[in-house]
Amino acid sequence: MEMHGTTILALQHKGMIAVAGDGQVTLNDSVVKHHAKKVRRIYNDKIIVGFAGATADALNLSERLEKKLERYNGNLTRSAVELARDWRTDKYLRRLEALMVAVDETRMFLISGNGDVIEPDEGIIGIGSGGTAALAAAGAMVKNTDMGAEDIVREAMRIASSICIYTNDSVTVEVINMGSTG
Repeated sequence: MEMHGTTILALQHKGMIAVAGDGQVTLNDSVVKHHAKKVRRIYNDKIIVGFAGATADALNLSERLEKKLERYNGNLTRSAVELARDWRTDKYLRRLEALMVAVDETRMFLISGNGDVIEPDEGIIGIGSGGTAALAAAGAMVKNTDMGAEDIVREAMRIASSICIYTNDSVTVEVINMGSTG
């Protein structure tokens, strides 16, 4: 049995950071869930994470990131780097199949099991099966509309869901004001 896809999109735009995720869970050639929540707040609601990949693996990584945030007093950069280091070097963690986006009021990162901690140049990250479509749609809207971050991620996810069979239009969005005190 093979689980497929999801789409997560994070956008930093006009003083806001919005993270969106679709709700579809697919097992082999069947949709088994329509309203999964793949975007959530952690660490006293100050950090938003979105994940693509095996659900249990992603939740495990989310919990581990939260422990790192507690250890490093909410420092997302340090916590992300330490999580990626553990993920790459730990015999058990290396088997986890997931990607994670993590954002706070100032930064956004893509964290992978290869040890990558990537902060995007353009303030947009798209991961998962529809990630490329969502990223392209969001990038076009940033440059060609006056829409805000939340509206852009919602519309970009709608566009991705119309293209990617592993993405649906049941979208969860979480937003953080940039530079807020939490």
